[in-house]
Amino acid sequence: MTSRIQAPSRVPLLQVTKVAVASVLAWLVAQLLLPTDMPIFAAIAALLVVQPSVNQTLGRAIERSVGVIAGVIIATVIAQLFGESEWIILASIVVAIFIGWALRLTPASANQIPISAMLVLALGTTTPGYAVERIIETLIGATIGFIVTISIAPPVLLAPAQDSVAALGREVAATIDRLAVALEKPLRPAELEELLLNARLLRPMQAKAADAVKQGRESLSFNPRRSRLGSAVEAEAAMLDRLSPLVNRVLGMTRAVRDHYDDSLRQEPTVRAISVELKRAAHDLLLLVEPSGDALSAREVVEPPMLTAPLVIATPHPEHWILIGSLMEDLRRVREEIVGE
Repeated sequence: MTSRIQAPSRVPLLQVTKVAVASVLAWLVAQLLLPTDMPIFAAIAALLVVQPSVNQTLGRAIERSVGVIAGVIIATVIAQLFGESEWIILASIVVAIFIGWALRLTPASANQIPISAMLVLALGTTTPGYAVERIIETLIGATIGFIVTISIAPPVLLAPAQDSVAALGREVAATIDRLAVALEKPLRPAELEELLLNARLLRPMQAKAADAVKQGRESLSFNPRRSRLGSAVEAEAAMLDRLSPLVNRVLGMTRAVRDHYDDSLRQEPTVRAISVELKRAAHDLLLLVEPSGDALSAREVVEPPMLTAPLVIATPHPEHWILIGSLMEDLRRVREEIVGE
């Protein structure tokens, strides 16, 4: 039961503070500008509008405003045509729901239309100007929420993008390393399957990194910190663009080894040389992803860059030449991605 009502982690305290500040300011400003003692619509709008990013806040403000305006208009028209009664309120809710569906509005806007229509018909039909005041009140709350979001430490989701992209790069390097080791020793069928399954885990990590970069770019929209941090987010996007082909390449190499492996493969001189080059590729990729060297602290061996010395290709066994040729071509393309050619 608790998993249905409790989040895995708390919302940042700064975000909660911004929501509280926006709600209080919206209430006070609405009281100053409108002849009302209870500007509930303004406080609700501010409460719902404030989101983690500036772009999300602007989108929610538009959704909230559109929903309230549409709901108020529907309620006003129905009240003028049919008067006041319980069935009129129910009918307006149904009409508002289907109008939101017909216009293909977002869930936030579509849900706001019947709520606003119901409140206006239930509370304001006897008060002159009630509908217009509620629209103005909502716009005040939405505006205050946007101003608070953009003024108080608007977040840039750079760290999640950096962590996800670096994790993907480290796992690609680890997968290359595992493939190199696999070419040096005999493997059972279960170990070959495990090798491929581990490589396939790169796909969800790639999707996670792409989503984190997308959120990082989105957090820069309308953000005053864009000029200072925009280049860092774009650097992570560029790194992801370099890693994505490597994911495809490494998966293909692992699948080829799984499909064409036999115990005599490790006896091929060229295969042993390819294994060495794969280890160097993993080393070079770690240097690319984390140039500070933190990821290399456990690897004390200093290796020359991959494919910087001539690689002698001995004539392989007829059963191995397709796999060896495939590995060599993929290894060449891996190097091109790592060095940026």
